[in-house]
Amino acid sequence: MMFEFQTFFTRCDIKIAKRLWLIIGLFMLSVSAMVMAGDFGLSEKLLEQVKDEYGMKARGRLVAWQELIAEGSKYDEMEKLSVVNDFFNELRFVDDLEHWGENDYWATPIEFIVTNGGDCEDFSIAKYFTLKEMGVAVEKMLITYVKALELNQSHMVLTYYSDPLAEPLVLDNLIEEIRPASTRTDLAPVYSFNGDGLWLAKERGLGKRVGGSERLSLWTDLGLRMERQGLRK
Repeated sequence: MMFEFQTFFTRCDIKIAKRLWLIIGLFMLSVSAMVMAGDFGLSEKLLEQVKDEYGMKARGRLVAWQELIAEGSKYDEMEKLSVVNDFFNELRFVDDLEHWGENDYWATPIEFIVTNGGDCEDFSIAKYFTLKEMGVAVEKMLITYVKALELNQSHMVLTYYSDPLAEPLVLDNLIEEIRPASTRTDLAPVYSFNGDGLWLAKERGLGKRVGGSERLSLWTDLGLRMERQGLRK
């Protein structure tokens, strides 16, 4: 049996999704050198600022991330999923209130890596954008809100579809192994989204599409500003 999905989508959920696009935009604006031949890179200025504020280990983690993207771009997709999942699952899980002093703070991948910690949203967002930079098509990935049944709390994972009708693979910070969704009976998906749109979750496949990302005004606005500044969306 595939993921068994709940079919509800509240206004609160939409507000949460909109907030993600704001975080996504801030991340893209903070990556200062997605230039030249389309290569991903972090400026030396940014790396030095990180070293001065957070130390050499934090700078080293950013450099390792940059190298992961450069080297991992040569891998096949299953290898990409594996190395990215392993890389980020080495970082610490830290509750937002403890880490940021807020009940709900969604860090950019740079903030996540530099501070060596974050919660489930941070793991999922960082994996999504890293795989995107490594060449995995956006339409193959969905950021998926679930309920972690054993923990009885909301949770976020990244799901990967080799094709639209395939059973998704789940990249999760709760476990090290990437597993098919049918084996994750501890998770009850609610809805999924990426840069292309929003989907209600359902029993099989990608679920019911409820609109494009243009419905998210913050995402559209950030995309336009990024394009004006010469950054890839």
